[in-house]
Amino acid sequence: MTDGKKILIVDDDKFLVDMYSLKLKNAGFDVQACLSVADALDALRKGFTPDAVLFDLVMPETDGFAFVEAMRDGNFATKAVKIALTNQSNDSEIQKASELGVDRYIVKASMIPSEVVAAVGEEIAKRGS
Repeated sequence: MTDGKKILIVDDDKFLVDMYSLKLKNAGFDVQACLSVADALDALRKGFTPDAVLFDLVMPETDGFAFVEAMRDGNFATKAVKIALTNQSNDSEIQKASELGVDRYIVKASMIPSEVVAAVGEEIAKRGS
């Protein structure tokens, strides 16, 4: 089910990017990992078409909300499931993510990595892509 499905991960924490990349690759996903929004947008401009985009909300140069807006404005990853993977758990941020069309909001501390991988698979399956 996961084979060939493409995932874009965007997080400024290299340790987390490497860990989630490894877990997703081991589950059969094709992973493009980026440590900044600029790198992620560059990958999308170059034609990477993910089935799901996992992104942190808090990053130094550009936050996850601006990233979602940039994807929308650039017409990138229009069919991709958008999953916020963050440590932010306040209601206003969850609401803002929902308003921007984020499909799922995962608080990093609430799920172990294998559960995150399972959630990504569930969201892609829901989308039927």
